[in-house]
Amino acid sequence: MIYTGYVELSTRGHADMHDLTSQVKRLLADSEIHSGTVTVFTPSSTSAITTIEYESGALDDLRRLLDEVAPPDRDYRHNLRWGDGNGHSHLRAALLGPSLTIPVVDGHLTLGTWQQILFVDFDVRSRQRRLVVQITGETR
Repeated sequence: MIYTGYVELSTRGHADMHDLTSQVKRLLADSEIHSGTVTVFTPSSTSAITTIEYESGALDDLRRLLDEVAPPDRDYRHNLRWGDGNGHSHLRAALLGPSLTIPVVDGHLTLGTWQQILFVDFDVRSRQRRLVVQITGETR
């Protein structure tokens, strides 16, 4: 069986972070899938999906790391071509990736105790995002 759901978000950009765990758990429950996988995907080249312990220190550390790796004030060829100032956003999204797949066992996500599903919007302005959550597997 395949079940597809969506998570709608209003974001502020600039590494705006959202914990998706409860929304994904709700979609898993709606799907009635007992064993399989959940894939969370962002159809965007300036946002990403990963896991982290969703607490302020870890989130700040991730933002700082990304500022060090791909600072917003560096010259990016993408910005020269398009003039939109989000070259760093594309690089950050590419580093973390657009999707995450989580095994489902006994109707539950197999996340670790301190592991949450994180969406990060790296763009330089507010956005409306529609994430795809596709659940594949077997029902009871």
